[in-house]
Amino acid sequence: MSATEDTEALTALCARLARIPTATLSSQLIKRGLKATYIGGARRLIGTDAICGPAFTVRFIPGREDRTVPESYAWPGALPAAMDAAPPGSVVVIDANGHRGAGTFGDIFAGRLKVRQVRGIVCDGAARDLPGLERVGLPVWADGTCAPPSIGGLTFAGWGDPIGCGGAAVYPGDIIVADRDGALVVPVAVAGEIAAPAEEQDRFETWVQARVEEGRPLVGLYPADAGTLAEYRNHQEAR
Repeated sequence: MSATEDTEALTALCARLARIPTATLSSQLIKRGLKATYIGGARRLIGTDAICGPAFTVRFIPGREDRTVPESYAWPGALPAAMDAAPPGSVVVIDANGHRGAGTFGDIFAGRLKVRQVRGIVCDGAARDLPGLERVGLPVWADGTCAPPSIGGLTFAGWGDPIGCGGAAVYPGDIIVADRDGALVVPVAVAGEIAAPAEEQDRFETWVQARVEEGRPLVGLYPADAGTLAEYRNHQEAR
């Protein structure tokens, strides 16, 4: 498969995963023994639609006074260079050590990422410049907002390496799916194999929800017994 075909296949897979709730994807990952895939603290701040794309990782470490100076933004390989390096279609995932008192990005950085056609930002720390971020409109998941910049408590440490974000290990290229329930890491090795069963789970649970709204009790319905599964299969075949 050529690089172009690989890119097209990944784009198509991400489009499928973005339509599946992260709650459903999480269940499928847990069935495969992958439990630590939810990015804690990353709540949707900006945007209305789910996003999905390969992770572009950015790492911060605790601040130290000789590194947390305004001049550091202009040092070679500093945070602005990371924003310029984020590839189109990616999701920028920022390891902020869960720090809520220093904003790792604001409207200008988000604006640059939007121009580069990045799908969104996921961070386990704070964002800043909320009115500007709302104007830019790039989807953002973060643990709230604050006024101080990143140098108020964090030191930029690089990009393109494995990180820990909100208690989840994120490797560059892992698939990130984010929706109203939060952000989830889908290891690229299993992303393709969980799409179809996750879609089927979503269809089944939609059918179950309709039965619940009709007044059906949960016992035997969810989890489904043999009779319920047969009823569901008949329903699908009739469609």
